[in-house]
Amino acid sequence: MNPQTLSGATRLHYIVGDPIAQVKSPAGVSQAFAERGHQAVCVPAHVAPQDLAAWARGVSLAQNVDGIIVTVPHKFACVPLCASLSERASFLGAVNTLRRNPDGTWHGDMFDGLGFVQAMRAQQCEPAGRKVLLVGAGGAGSAIAHALVMADVSELALHDPDVRRRDGLIARLASLGRGEVRVGNADPRGFDIVINASPIGMREGDPYPLDVDLLQPRMFCGCVITAPAITPFIAAARAKKCATLTGTDMFLQVRGLMVDFLLGA
Repeated sequence: MNPQTLSGATRLHYIVGDPIAQVKSPAGVSQAFAERGHQAVCVPAHVAPQDLAAWARGVSLAQNVDGIIVTVPHKFACVPLCASLSERASFLGAVNTLRRNPDGTWHGDMFDGLGFVQAMRAQQCEPAGRKVLLVGAGGAGSAIAHALVMADVSELALHDPDVRRRDGLIARLASLGRGEVRVGNADPRGFDIVINASPIGMREGDPYPLDVDLLQPRMFCGCVITAPAITPFIAAARAKKCATLTGTDMFLQVRGLMVDFLLGA
């Protein structure tokens, strides 16, 4: 957004997380608003978990705040802040985008999964009928798992060290009756699609999220991390001649879905 167009009529949208400095979304979302002819800007907010509810109450008092984008670690914690939820967000118990209801309360939805599947298809990888190993059952991971099941994968294996979170997600997804959902591990052999939806790889010195020595060229490998742009996992997959999808590829799709939602589409 051109700073010269910033005025008292500009509508505000926040992106909230802890930390927030690594997030690239504000510029891209603001640009997307401008491309749609909407006078709005997206600004970052660094809010600790213990302060989230109080921050949201304060932000809600500003009548020119129309939306909140949610990133790590607040995707589950923002659900109680919503007066209404999409069916998808209600099932997942997680949100990544909030927009105002007519009465000033918040309506939440979750687009990480839809965006990831759209990004896969943009890379000519159709998930239907494929076997998938997914690492990470947090906010992004649960959304991607749900989207993959709804896209009719034949098998989904989930790997997460938080056994309670992993098993709870498996049980909920299995209840949909749309293909096999089971416990996975760090071994990618036998899978067509291998995805890292965990934060592993964000920090220098992180281990690999799975055994990259066992990757095979026929596998499609994806990662949700946007910084670094090429994670060690994606670099290892490319060295194995695998087709890959980065967090940036995913976010380009998620951004469009979020902006459409925030503008009422």
